[in-house]
Amino acid sequence: MTAEMEESEIRTTADILQRQYDVEQFLYLEAQLLDDWHYREWFNLLADDLRYWMPVRKNRLRRQRIEDEVAPRGIEMAHFDDDKKSMEIRIMQKETGKHWAEEPPSRSRHLVTNVRVAASSTARDLLDVRSNFIIYRNRLETEVDIWAGERFDVLRCTDDGFQIAGRTILLDQNVVLSKNLSIFF
Repeated sequence: MTAEMEESEIRTTADILQRQYDVEQFLYLEAQLLDDWHYREWFNLLADDLRYWMPVRKNRLRRQRIEDEVAPRGIEMAHFDDDKKSMEIRIMQKETGKHWAEEPPSRSRHLVTNVRVAASSTARDLLDVRSNFIIYRNRLETEVDIWAGERFDVLRCTDDGFQIAGRTILLDQNVVLSKNLSIFF
């Protein structure tokens, strides 16, 4: 192995590590904005062509394919199938002070782990990011919800940083037991 190859490999490794770090910091910032109720700042992280989708999962027997747990988008019902405009409407509802599910506002904590980053196969300016999450939400004195699952994000690299161009949320449950889903994942 030549010195040039070693330097090239080091640069590549450094680039990969930097990209991983940058994506993780972006996801942590996003979680903080949501936990601190800074919804407008969070909204600015969303791409204009955003697709925000949480399909309903089906229970499958062990011998069945796990891929059949989620139907393709548009085929079956979803908890969310939003675009940027509908996300803005959800934020506007929270800002009215009359959103029955969020008055008084919930306290939440978004934990993001196991972040895996890969270059997208569809465009040079996109990254495919897979991560696990746990979201804890407390409302009023006794209402507690905990959601766990996995997110599949498409991040767009721009001159201003990352934008969320797509998010698929897979909850590790098929029946949502909380009173509402007035939270952002």
